Amino acid sequence: MSPSSLSSWLTLLRAPGLHAAGLRPLLDRFGCVDSIDWLPGLRRQHEQAIDAELRWLEHDAHHFIPLDSDSYPPLLAEVSDAPIGLFVRGEPAALSFPQLAIVGSRNPTAGGRDHATSFAAHLARRGLAITSGLAIGIDAAAHQGALAADGITIAVCGTGLDIDYPATNGALAEAIEQSGALVSEFPLGMPALPANFPRRNRIISGLALGTLVVEAAVRSGSLITARLAAEQGREVFAIPGSIHNPLARGCHQLIRQGAKLVETDDDIVSELSALVGALAPALQAAVSDERNTPTVAPVLDKAYEILLDALGFEPAGVDVLVERTGFAADEVASMLLILELDGKLESRPGGHYVRRVAKAAK
Repeated sequence: MSPSSLSSWLTLLRAPGLHAAGLRPLLDRFGCVDSIDWLPGLRRQHEQAIDAELRWLEHDAHHFIPLDSDSYPPLLAEVSDAPIGLFVRGEPAALSFPQLAIVGSRNPTAGGRDHATSFAAHLARRGLAITSGLAIGIDAAAHQGALAADGITIAVCGTGLDIDYPATNGALAEAIEQSGALVSEFPLGMPALPANFPRRNRIISGLALGTLVVEAAVRSGSLITARLAAEQGREVFAIPGSIHNPLARGCHQLIRQGAKLVETDDDIVSELSALVGALAPALQAAVSDERNTPTVAPVLDKAYEILLDALGFEPAGVDVLVERTGFAADEVASMLLILELDGKLESRPGGHYVRRVAKAAK
């Protein structure tokens, strides 16, 4: 892109309320952004800020992707109110990977945080990039799970990309930049205004094939993201929880409204694989392998071997396994989830677990 065109696009970002559906007739009329006759006046109003963005974009890891670029993420481009341009820190190509959005409460339970981490890790290993909003709680856990699996993760920010928000996730943002991308529609310097976050949610859902809600209250930003995903024609998934957990009520509401109930990563992969097509051969392969391929490393960590040995072949609960192994209860619960996702055990009524015995080949 020429410096003149880049400057024109950065100016166009300042046009109030302009999004993809409104921009396309403008481009049809004028041919290109440089020819839009009212841009010079708008450019003079924001000259200092635009010049600062041009300097920011000189950094190798900083990018701007306009709507008419081949690098603009194709799924997001289908959304009528998609941003007319995206600022990116990291790898722009990551935005075109097949993605699953994982969202949820900023104040999750320990179990909810573990679910987000584990599902993100397993799904990243199966070929999906994990997209979320870099907030504390479920968002951060999802990003961390993908990073732990050496996967790709994308953070959609509600501020300008020169602002670390929340500050507690600064180190996480740096790691995401190295293993994926941070993305924002907001100009540099945009602070964390409350109205920004519902607005950025349409990008989270718009980038992804589907959205998984882990824990959410009945009135929450996560349900906004799920509603936007449904309106965009994307899949919506929800993890059920205890009827006594207020953060499970939003998920139960989504399930009543038609969201797919999720117990394992196969519930998501099987649903999304038909939508991915040529975008994700690795994901297609994962499903066509009769779901017998482990989703964690074939050689289990020693702690997992100890837990499986302690479980034996009779049903046992968490309290029994804590007593047999000496591990902490929350550690046992997290490990049981991972082993269940990996197909090495299954849950039974009453909070018990039993080892899954491999069937003999015919």
